[in-house]
Amino acid sequence: MDALKKGFSMAKEGVVAAAEKTKAGVEEAAAKTKEGVMYVGTKTKEGVVTSVNTVAQKTTEQANIVGESAVAGANQVSEKAVESLETVVASTGLVKPVELSKQEGAVEQPTDAGQ
Repeated sequence: MDALKKGFSMAKEGVVAAAEKTKAGVEEAAAKTKEGVMYVGTKTKEGVVTSVNTVAQKTTEQANIVGESAVAGANQVSEKAVESLETVVASTGLVKPVELSKQEGAVEQPTDAGQ
C-alpha cells in the first residue's frame, strides 16, 4: 500500500510540475504573442503613415503639374487671342500692319487724315 501511495504521490507531483510548466509556457507564449501583435501593429501604423505621406506628395506633384499645364494652356490661348485680334484689327483697316509690328501687343489708334 505504501508503494501505491508513493507512486500516486510521485504522479501527483509530476502532474503539478507539468501544470506549472504549462502555465509558465502559456504565460510566455501569451507575452510573445502580445509582443508580436504590438510589433505588427506598429509596423502597420508606420506603413499607413508612409503610404498617406506618399499619396499626399504624389497628389501635390500632380496638382502642380495640372496647375502648370493650365497656366501654359492659358498663355497659349492668350497668345492666339492676341494674334487673332491683331489680324482682325489689321484686316478692318483700323490699324496698319506696320504699326502693329512696331510695338508688340500695343495697338495704336490710326491718325485720321480728315483732321
